[in-house]
Amino acid sequence: MPWRRTSAQTSGDASAEQRLRDHGIQLPQVAPVAGVNNVPIVRTGNLIFLSGLGPAKPGGGLFTGKVGRDVTVEEAYQHARLTGLALLAVLRTGLGSLDKVTRAVKVLGMVNAVPEFADHPKVINGCSDLFIEVFGDRGRHARSAVGMASLPFGITVEIDAIFEVS
Repeated sequence: MPWRRTSAQTSGDASAEQRLRDHGIQLPQVAPVAGVNNVPIVRTGNLIFLSGLGPAKPGGGLFTGKVGRDVTVEEAYQHARLTGLALLAVLRTGLGSLDKVTRAVKVLGMVNAVPEFADHPKVINGCSDLFIEVFGDRGRHARSAVGMASLPFGITVEIDAIFEVS
């Protein structure tokens, strides 16, 4: 099956840390988690579960609004990319290096959208495309992209992810 990859097939891919440098990608500072009873990262065995994050503005604050009314698909794509960068920052902080990632496993992308909006996958591609840019073929993952009536703080997107690590 073409979507299945073994570690032998992906081990020759370039280093994730080197890809970040080569592509000029800067990861943001890790922000504190909004809740009191949850943590940003949990490892069990060789899996890492990352809590859902939203799109932080570079100067502070969050991108908010309803996609399909206040925010375009293109803007929301960029918000999903920013959220992906934040997820990678948490992952790097927890692991010490993104080179310990053997593959992205699953992404759940939630879009704060008007009821008639139907392009959720196009929005969450902002995060998925980033993971492939950073990890190469190891960045391909299973994914759900769904619409929500609202998200915390009115953010445009929230994304969580699962990674396999060595």
